[in-house]
Amino acid sequence: MSGRGNRVTVVSPVYNEQDNVIALVDELTEVFAPLSYELNVLLVNDGSREPTTIILDELARTRDNVTVLHLSRNFGHQAALTAGLEAADGDAVVSMDSDLQHPPRVVLELLEKWEQGADVVHSVREGVQEGLFKQITSRWYYRLMRAISPTPVIPRAADFRLLDRKVVEVFRTMPERARFLRGMSVWVGFQSAQVPFVVQDRRAGVTKYTLRKMVTLALDGLVSLSSLPLYIAFYVGTFVTLGSLAYFVYVIGMFFFTDTAQPGWSSLMAAMLFLSGVQINLMGVIGLYLGRIYDEVRGRPTYIVARTAGKSLNTGVSAP
Repeated sequence: MSGRGNRVTVVSPVYNEQDNVIALVDELTEVFAPLSYELNVLLVNDGSREPTTIILDELARTRDNVTVLHLSRNFGHQAALTAGLEAADGDAVVSMDSDLQHPPRVVLELLEKWEQGADVVHSVREGVQEGLFKQITSRWYYRLMRAISPTPVIPRAADFRLLDRKVVEVFRTMPERARFLRGMSVWVGFQSAQVPFVVQDRRAGVTKYTLRKMVTLALDGLVSLSSLPLYIAFYVGTFVTLGSLAYFVYVIGMFFFTDTAQPGWSSLMAAMLFLSGVQINLMGVIGLYLGRIYDEVRGRPTYIVARTAGKSLNTGVSAP
């Protein structure tokens, strides 16, 4: 070891993963058994129903290396990850999903990069594990992000990463509610590295990450990392306005200087509908930003911890 510390906290959000969470803890414990690291598994119960809640409490009671944060309701994947990062007290903090699609043995590769000096170690999915629709939308989304955002978001990066203690402390100073951790982990800077991995099949159950949740995360990423969409809205509005004025001049010229102008409403309705659609789209872009501003101004917490179970952490996080 390079002297960077030996305490490792693995943070994993849990939402109705009763068929996988025990196997996750077992595999992590097995991976770390021959190593000199001190492992703590921090499971964040993101509003799960029974029997997941019962299983988590049992793990916290019977396993010395397990801590559970029970959130008061389902706050979402990014909020649950945030709760775990703010509660983690390890010298290195690893975030990973609880469905075992993020292989526990890859944590060793993340730690190796950390020991070599990287403060942020990203995992990058390789191979083809998604359907055609997700592949296409993901590819174009990351291209759009690279085009509009000054933060170079890593294509095919996952919420499976390692953060050094000092990076975690920086994350604690970032209070925004619309969390896009894949972008935030790049924005903070620091020395970084990447580790490729192959997404594993789920051991049991079905994914809880619906299309609606993926779209919400994508919009959070666009809005949180760039204000360019607002400028695009301004430029599109200006372009359409100038085009409409030019068309108006053309119509006036046709009326006064030719006899080919035909009375009718088709072109007028087409122009009105087009302009109305553009206005609505532009208002929607502005609305996205206003909605985020409203959420931030209210100042509500990103998550609420109802109670904790298991090994206590020196985190400052306590149940209300």
